[in-house]
Amino acid sequence: MISDFKGKTAVLTGAGSGFGLECARIGARLGMNLVLVDVQQDALDKAQAEMQAAGAQVLARRVDVSSAEQMDALAAEVQQRFGAPHFVFNNAGVGSGGLIWENSVKDWEWVLGVNLWGVIHGVRLFTPMMLAAAKADPAFQGHIVNTASMAGLLTPPNMGIYNVSKHAVVSLTETLYQDLKLVSDQVSASVLCPYFVPTGISQSHRNKPAGLADEAPTQSQLIGQAMSDKAVSSGKVTAAQVADMVFHAMQQDQFYIYSHPKALGNARQRFDAIVAGTNPADPFAERPEIGVGLRQALRGG
Repeated sequence: MISDFKGKTAVLTGAGSGFGLECARIGARLGMNLVLVDVQQDALDKAQAEMQAAGAQVLARRVDVSSAEQMDALAAEVQQRFGAPHFVFNNAGVGSGGLIWENSVKDWEWVLGVNLWGVIHGVRLFTPMMLAAAKADPAFQGHIVNTASMAGLLTPPNMGIYNVSKHAVVSLTETLYQDLKLVSDQVSASVLCPYFVPTGISQSHRNKPAGLADEAPTQSQLIGQAMSDKAVSSGKVTAAQVADMVFHAMQQDQFYIYSHPKALGNARQRFDAIVAGTNPADPFAERPEIGVGLRQALRGG
């Protein structure tokens, strides 16, 4: 929970676009110091220039969040420049589709590296800094927000590798929240579970590491990419609106942040099946034509 953001420090990964960039914009307006982290240099440079023009103190670093060494170096630099951060947004993420057995080892390493290990590194490095600052100062307030997805609560087909990474982030963050409550009343956590929001996530293959970008996509991966492009681009809720939700959640110490609460009907259906021990529900029950089209495309008929 953070009641006043002025003069506080925010560390934002994936800060060059989407939710990270929009949260940086809000942070700049509120007078925060900003640590901008992204793997895409041109987007990072643009974000840095914008935030500095808005009057913010900025530390911008090109970092691969999946790298322990790069994240270690970042944390040390943040501590040296600004001290312990108050808001940590472990937000960098990449999308990936296709039938789950068709993902290569490199696919798994890339998606889990960014979506899960990026969060793990942010939590393991910045939480101790925040707790130490809280112990030294009774007025310190800190909050960690991890970006998961509605795919962290649902299991839509043909995007298993992404689902796995986001389920792990939900579990990690729920546990982080409970662990923090054991040791401090000054640092808390939230998990962001957006549904389809227009961001750069569906185009994350632009930042695929060398070697992986050369692999020819399978039929199911091409279909998954096309469906993702369409769903993300047609989203009605904006990244800026989601960023507002993030700051509101920190002020209210609200744990679950949903961009599309109506999608929770699907989550309820899933959890009801888990409790009842019934087989997973038809994911296309509300839009059967999508299921029919996907089956036909994958079965080649």
